[in-house]
Amino acid sequence: MAHYAILNDNNIVTQVIVGHDEGGDIDWELYYGTITGKTCKRTSYNTRSNKHRLDGTPFRKNYAGIGHSYDSVRDAFLPPKPFNSWVLEETTYQWQAPIPPPDEHIDHDTEFYLWDEESLSWIKKTY
Repeated sequence: MAHYAILNDNNIVTQVIVGHDEGGDIDWELYYGTITGKTCKRTSYNTRSNKHRLDGTPFRKNYAGIGHSYDSVRDAFLPPKPFNSWVLEETTYQWQAPIPPPDEHIDHDTEFYLWDEESLSWIKKTY
């Protein structure tokens, strides 16, 4: 079984479907695109952050999810950008804050860090 992402006119994933594996004489991306009237791109369930979980070859950098965008230049599915200040990390194809989170010890049972876009900093919060 293969998975296919259906894209809207802005290359945003609106649906992910299960379909036929590639092979044979049929171009399944074209086939599903034709029957939906939309652009269709195959996506790999086993690819996350440009790594294949079964040690295979990563395919299109990330498994497509609804709301992800397809970047045709990178041939990549990208998750939604969480904040305007975040930048795309070109190895993992994940969005990163402009500064890394603090590496100080916190009690993970009661504390966490949350990005604050207004101050462009990480804020410690408690549960």
